[in-house]
Amino acid sequence: MRQLWAPWRMAYIQDDGERPAGCIFCAKAAEDRDDENLILLRSERCYALLNLFPYNNGHLMIAPYQHVPSISDLDPETLTDLMVTAQRCLAALQAAMHPQGYNLGINQGAAAGAGIADHVHFHVVPRWIGDTNFMPVLADVKVMPEYLQTTLRQLREKLDGATH
Repeated sequence: MRQLWAPWRMAYIQDDGERPAGCIFCAKAAEDRDDENLILLRSERCYALLNLFPYNNGHLMIAPYQHVPSISDLDPETLTDLMVTAQRCLAALQAAMHPQGYNLGINQGAAAGAGIADHVHFHVVPRWIGDTNFMPVLADVKVMPEYLQTTLRQLREKLDGATH
């Protein structure tokens, strides 16, 4: 039997539920460490970053700079910027990774599955036909075939070449 090594996933698998104090979306937005924080792009009212514990390769989150729990709390300009940023991310993902589909959505509130319920954010998850396998079912583990920094670099290259 061959072994598949993905030791970086242990941080997620063994998550004890403890979270750093404060809001991770606010903290990352305030820092000037975009590479370390996996921030793909910044717009006027929101920013896109790779999910540290992705559901699939290229899984992005787009968060407004404003700390609010619901899209109902966002002004129309921020909502528009969120969607324009999502559109730019989709173009970069398509050019870099050629997914065959996407899951797009907001898990608003803890009951809806939001891991960070106090700061609304929009998920963009690239999908490919047959991208699910036995690992999530048997081992509660998702195998990611590419390092996050590699994905970040590929998407930035495509964003730099895109015009909007």
